[in-house]
Amino acid sequence: MKEIMDIEKINQYLNQFGLEDVFPEPLRQRLALYRFEPEEALCLQGEEPQFLFLLVQGKVKVYTTSTEGKTLLISFTNPLGIIGEIECLRDRENLNTVTAVSRVETIGVHKRWLTQYGLEASFLRFLLDMVTEKFYTKSISLSSSLLYPVEVRLASYLLSVSYGDEGESFSRVSMSNMKDTANLIGTSYRHLNRVLQSFCSAGLVERRKGKLAVIDRKGLTAVAGRNIYEHGERRKKI
Repeated sequence: MKEIMDIEKINQYLNQFGLEDVFPEPLRQRLALYRFEPEEALCLQGEEPQFLFLLVQGKVKVYTTSTEGKTLLISFTNPLGIIGEIECLRDRENLNTVTAVSRVETIGVHKRWLTQYGLEASFLRFLLDMVTEKFYTKSISLSSSLLYPVEVRLASYLLSVSYGDEGESFSRVSMSNMKDTANLIGTSYRHLNRVLQSFCSAGLVERRKGKLAVIDRKGLTAVAGRNIYEHGERRKKI
């Protein structure tokens, strides 16, 4: 996590998402910009949170781990997303692990300032709106994602985690964590490999030097029907 002291950029993000009047002035003065690199954790399940984050750029993956060590993908979150609001306000441990998929920028505020300055009506209404939307979409995701065929789950997952460098016509995903991927989407590693082979045969993906290259995003989208792990982005002012 890298803290970036850039008040102008924070104000640009607040304007972009219509948040100029959400934060009371004493709390607004405590906002900071934080950058996370791909695969870096924003928060870890079971740990005590320190910050409330607003996701304003990039994409994060949200998943939970059972006491037996099994993981389950909950969702991917795009801007405008919120992370750590319940845990910070209720002084609870993190419910889930959240990691960056791409480079991520967030507006963050330490929880100690929330207890002092976060009780104004405009800010509380904003939190209520965000929490309501989060739990609605995550309830849909958790209740329905495992009912879909593995082909749909894997296609949706690959669409969410793949991204290419500038100028590339395909996107790449590391093959080193395919066992973790199988756990995340709720299938066996053997079944995952069978589905991957069928995707390769159909020309949707290709194995390249330890990476899985996504070469036909439209084809994957057709397999998925819709991305079951994402429910749209809140890019307009709210």
